Amino acid sequence: MNPSEYDKLTIEAVKKVSPAVVSIVVSKYLPRMHDINPSQLFNPFMMGGVEDGAGQKVTVGGGSGFIAHPSGLILTNKHVVFDAEAEYAVVMNDGSEHPAKVLSRDPINDIAVLKVDAKDLPHVELADSSTIELGQTVIAIGNALGLFSNSVSKGIVSGLARSISASLGGSAEAHMEQLRGVIQTDVAINQGNSGGPLINLEGKVVGINTAVIFGAQNIGFALPINWAKSDLTDIVEHGRIIKPYLGLMYVMLTPDLAKRYALPCDHGAMVIRDHRPGAAAVLADSPAHRAGLQEHDIITHLDGTELAAGSDLTDLLQKHGVGDTITLTYLRGGSSNECRVTLQERT
Repeated sequence: MNPSEYDKLTIEAVKKVSPAVVSIVVSKYLPRMHDINPSQLFNPFMMGGVEDGAGQKVTVGGGSGFIAHPSGLILTNKHVVFDAEAEYAVVMNDGSEHPAKVLSRDPINDIAVLKVDAKDLPHVELADSSTIELGQTVIAIGNALGLFSNSVSKGIVSGLARSISASLGGSAEAHMEQLRGVIQTDVAINQGNSGGPLINLEGKVVGINTAVIFGAQNIGFALPINWAKSDLTDIVEHGRIIKPYLGLMYVMLTPDLAKRYALPCDHGAMVIRDHRPGAAAVLADSPAHRAGLQEHDIITHLDGTELAAGSDLTDLLQKHGVGDTITLTYLRGGSSNECRVTLQERT
């Protein structure tokens, strides 16, 4: 049976993108152990061997990525390349391997940019993720389970602008991170697919596959590709990702939270420290600190735009650049106040 027209669209989209999809190999030098001798068998501190002073390079992780710029820039998830002490390499669709350097890790989003020194590499075309619609067909390509490179799965967009808490990183260094505005799909996204492209039937990348819900079936999440476009522009023009920095911790209020804690407002960003030991609500010598913001202030407006239900302070900040001066309206002790804050670069 010949493929249908719909199948042909899928096949052509995969053919267009697959050459630019890469597998990312994470390696580290770890202590090498040599066998113990019989006299050490009953020494509990020697069980399992001893270090011989040398190291051996071993593969400790991996993921997926895709070439997003002809100069060899590769997009992936930050949690795939979180280890600053590891070495990274990418394996191309043709089996060739190239050492890769992590140019920058996005301080806000789960995005990182790598670079390989190679010429005439295939690269993908980036779509406008703001035009994605519910029910739209999407395709994921990646290194499934770290074993099956360029695995392809297809599904639809199941939800838009989701907010989730995700455990990013498959090791002891894993941490929980809040992901906002992500795309929900029913595409099969497995471990190892992280960092790979989510594409449409035109063969354009609409998202970066980033998280799944374990124990559930057909629920996966991808970061909108528009988030990565500004990162790529920063890398090309400045050599690093540039994000504006305010310098405070906060939680977005809901009517339930306001009622539970008898707060004077049911929307906005309440300045409050998180659960980590030694955490501060307002970081010392930050723009927020210099502007006089304090813990338990509730920021209600940014430049006159209300932080209404469903909005997020970080999303509004990302519409501004480093050096911009913004006006924040906030509640303190039941009274409304304003302050001017000049954003600096997040480091």
